[in-house]
Parts: sequence; C-alpha cells; structure tokens
Amino acid sequence: MKRLWTEVVVLLTLILLLTACNQSKTTSKDFDGDNTANANVKTGIKPEADSQVAVIETADYGRIVVELYPNIAPKMVEQFKKLINDHDYDGTAIHRIDPNLGIIQGGDPLSKGGNPAAWGTGNSKYPNVAAEFSDIPYERGTLGAARTNDVNGANCQWFITLKRQPAFDRKYTVFGKVIDGIKNAEIIMTAPTETGSERPADKVVIKSVTLQPRASFQ
Repeated sequence: MKRLWTEVVVLLTLILLLTACNQSKTTSKDFDGDNTANANVKTGIKPEADSQVAVIETADYGRIVVELYPNIAPKMVEQFKKLINDHDYDGTAIHRIDPNLGIIQGGDPLSKGGNPAAWGTGNSKYPNVAAEFSDIPYERGTLGAARTNDVNGANCQWFITLKRQPAFDRKYTVFGKVIDGIKNAEIIMTAPTETGSERPADKVVIKSVTLQPRASFQ
C-alpha cells in the first residue's frame, strides 16, 4: 500500500510539472516566439503610401518621418493613427535598442513612467490588432508592429529595422517605412545601453508623434 501511495505522488508531481510548463507565457513585446506557421500572408501587393505620414519628434535626436501602408496593414495603420490623435505616444521613449538585430523600438505607454523594468510590457486602451503579415521584406527603415509570441498580439508598440532582417519577414506586420530622418534613427541605435540590457542608458524621449500631409515630404 505504501509503494502504491508513493507511485501516485510521483505521478501527480509529473502532471503538475507538465501543466506548469504548458502554461508559460511571454508578455513582453520581443522577437522570440515563432508560431506563425498558420498565419495568412499577403503576397504580391505593392505598398501604397497613406495621404498622411507620422512625424516622430525626439527630444535629443531630431525627427523621424514614416509613411504608412493602409493597403498592406489597414488595422494596424488605423490603430497607430488613433493613438497618435489621442497623443498617447507623446512623452514615451525608445525603450529598446538592439544593434545586433538592427532595431529601435518604442510606443509603450509605460515608458512614460519611472519603472524601467516594466518598459516593453505595456499596451494601449485599445484591443490587440490581428496579424497582417505580408511579403514586404524587413529592410533599412521598415516600420513593424511589435507583438508578443501570439501572432495577434500587436497593440501599440512599434519598431524600426535599420538593416536587412530576413528573420522578421512574414512574421511581423509591416505597416510603414522611414522616408526622412533615417540617420537620426541610426544614431539612436548607437546610443549606449545599460549593462546587460537593451534599455538605453539615458532615456530617449519622444516629445510627440503627429500626423502630417504626405505631400509635405516628397
């Protein structure tokens, strides 16, 4: 009887361990999980620029201007423009710099606050945006939607690739591209980070993000 009880305890322990492993979840907007095999991908569609661009004004690094592609990612562009009109990006920060991947990342409302450990985990007041993957490659200046390891986990955070990054192709929503200020973005990518971290050592503040006519930036 004692031996049977021991076997039962061992079996229950194994079940609990397996359950715990299967319940693990990534909440930060990183580039780790890859469960995109069943996601739809738009192919053969040439991006068409929206009539408005997003002008990102930083406190210390000048401005970055990005055109938007509503014909490629209509839901993400709509969400991005809503957040801009709500001034939700004003006062946020570029919270992640990764020279190895060639990216800078921002858009987290939590980066307005004083708890840097939480930066990169925040969402807006709006629901997540479903994946809008395409065959547009991630090149120098591409604007992408950051997400969790859920393909439909994009919300408000965005990133800019500053070198060709084929690992992101067809796995992260492309919704725009830098048309002015690319060198400013590249300077941000060279800013020093905290030891063992991708967080800038000195806060890279975004003063404002505004929508302006595309025709003003030919």
